[in-house]
Amino acid sequence: MPHSAPDDRLIVALDVPDALAGLELATRIGPDVGFYKIGLGMLTGGGLALANELIQDHGKRIFLDMKLFDISATVEAAVRGLSRFDLDFLTVHGDPHVVRAACEGAAGSNLKILAVTILTSLDRADLDACQIRAGDLPDLVSERAARALEAGAHGVIASPHEAALIRALPEANGKLIVTPGVRPAGAALGDQKRVATPEQAIADGADHIVVGRPVWQAADPAAAARAILASLP
Repeated sequence: MPHSAPDDRLIVALDVPDALAGLELATRIGPDVGFYKIGLGMLTGGGLALANELIQDHGKRIFLDMKLFDISATVEAAVRGLSRFDLDFLTVHGDPHVVRAACEGAAGSNLKILAVTILTSLDRADLDACQIRAGDLPDLVSERAARALEAGAHGVIASPHEAALIRALPEANGKLIVTPGVRPAGAALGDQKRVATPEQAIADGADHIVVGRPVWQAADPAAAARAILASLP
């Protein structure tokens, strides 16, 4: 009997050291998860090769979390190269010039550009240290999201706490909201400061949630993933 299609609202972050560990984890999780995030931490450990293998040999969808930031020509060239990998999502910083360049690089492919507003590990004290202008963090996130979407981003990355705020923006109509910083009830917060449960994030307007440690640190990652999926509305 064929396995039903996985619920791709859950994206599991393969935050492990290298491609071998990532492939082993994806194999352990099995058919219940169809969408994986590969981040900068695995870039030197074969991250692009793993992405390609999961796409070509295992039929998985891939979110490449590179958070690119550079001058326009460099971002455009980098994204044009990455667009050949048949990836689903790629993150860039939400500055309008970066978003516009990334969209130029992705033109002609199915790659969706997601803009990072303010990292979910940061709070107002961190923004002060970075000399980011004064203001409540949700307001700054909302404004950055609107500007990134105006610049052509297909969606934004935002903490669950800002998902509802962004979903209410006129600019967010028909656009994706992907939320990291998601922790099942009772899970450790780790380095995230702005978190919510998976069901709350979806209820607040997220299209996809990204979960890492609560799955890959579990004794049974497949069961952990299934429990998260079962909790989604």
